[in-house]
Amino acid sequence: MNRATPAPREAPREHRGTSDAQVFWTVMLVIVLSIVGIALQLAERLQGASAYSDLVFWIQLVIGTMILIGAITAGPLAIRVMNQRRAATADADNSRKQVEQLFQMTDMLQSSMDYADANAVLRATAEHLLLGFGVALYVFNNSRDRLDLSAAWNWPEDKLPPDTVAPSHCWALKRGKLHTNRAGPGSLRCAHQDANIVTTEIPMMARGEVHGLLVVQAGGQDAETRLDVASHMAGAVADAMSLALSNIGLGEKLRTQALRDPLTGLYNRRYMEDVLERYVSLAQRTGSAVAAIMIDLDHFKRLNDEHGHAVGDAVLREAATAIVGAIRQCDVACRYGGEELVLLLPDSTLTDAVSKAEMIRILIEKLSDVHGARISASFGVAAIPETTTQVSDLLGMADAALYKAKQGGRNRVNSAPRPSNSQERYDPESPGSDSRRLMAPSAVIRRKDVG
Repeated sequence: MNRATPAPREAPREHRGTSDAQVFWTVMLVIVLSIVGIALQLAERLQGASAYSDLVFWIQLVIGTMILIGAITAGPLAIRVMNQRRAATADADNSRKQVEQLFQMTDMLQSSMDYADANAVLRATAEHLLLGFGVALYVFNNSRDRLDLSAAWNWPEDKLPPDTVAPSHCWALKRGKLHTNRAGPGSLRCAHQDANIVTTEIPMMARGEVHGLLVVQAGGQDAETRLDVASHMAGAVADAMSLALSNIGLGEKLRTQALRDPLTGLYNRRYMEDVLERYVSLAQRTGSAVAAIMIDLDHFKRLNDEHGHAVGDAVLREAATAIVGAIRQCDVACRYGGEELVLLLPDSTLTDAVSKAEMIRILIEKLSDVHGARISASFGVAAIPETTTQVSDLLGMADAALYKAKQGGRNRVNSAPRPSNSQERYDPESPGSDSRRLMAPSAVIRRKDVG
């Protein structure tokens, strides 16, 4: 970011005011003394004098008149100069305050943890530096195919900024520099802006990459003139904000890489283990249940060998997408390793988890039509406190149930046995699409092995 250079140190305001007053009263004193001197000369002349004294008198009279004329002429000039000095002093003070506010903004942005913090700092600063203007901030989404509205204020109620902006519709992003959407025919305007609104758009760049878009809006007959005057300050605000957006985006990217699997976008095993501890502790305090579903794609190695790893990766991604679309916001989906996935369902009984697993099984099986290959998955389900009371046993029991589902023919849902030596099995071919029944461990509902 290019920081503005602080204004040169000015003399104290009291000294500048005293100097201006001294100049003014000096000029007034010269005028008064000139008038008094001329009056005295006239009085002396009227009393009579010699020829030599007449010559001296006229010389003094001419000199005095010239002094008077000079003083009268210099008076307005001195006043005009003083007004100009006052205006320059006010501008210098205002510039100094603006630079100080920009420095304060930069300092606060360095402490911002997320976009909400950065938005608060931007608004607090822009309401002083861009007083009377509407401001909107857009940031790129994770896929960088659009910019989402992050914050906006002081816009007309009937001309609010759009919620999203496509990079291909914005001239500021295309050109990589400031662009003003002027009113009237013949002006080059961004497609996402209303035809009757005047805005200046500034791409926010840092480290050679665009991170967002700052939009400044003005209304009234002099909107374009005001925007032209404020464009320099708006650019300085955008520069200060862009580096903060870069840092926040980098932090989120690092957090995502530390917590999520890069291929599927699901959480990784480390995050799953931390969340499982918290969910089980919460369940023990509240007396609620926690369920775990272990998922393994059937014959995934064969799929890779016959159709290539690109198809295998695509199947993993689409299976993860199907899972995320079928679970609640509080549920956690993780990639446990390879083609093995884990779901943690807080406040879910064994029966609820089995039903959810069957729903996901059907969704994954439908991927066969998309890829022209047999795609299915086997599921093992366990729950606290129905199948175990120990967090260390939950995933082990779900994995054992998954292994039995593999042995039983794959493409099925199998639950861990209850302490009473009964086991819940879900038979999708039994009457009723949502039918469930409790069965003895030896009673295994077999399905046709599809993979």
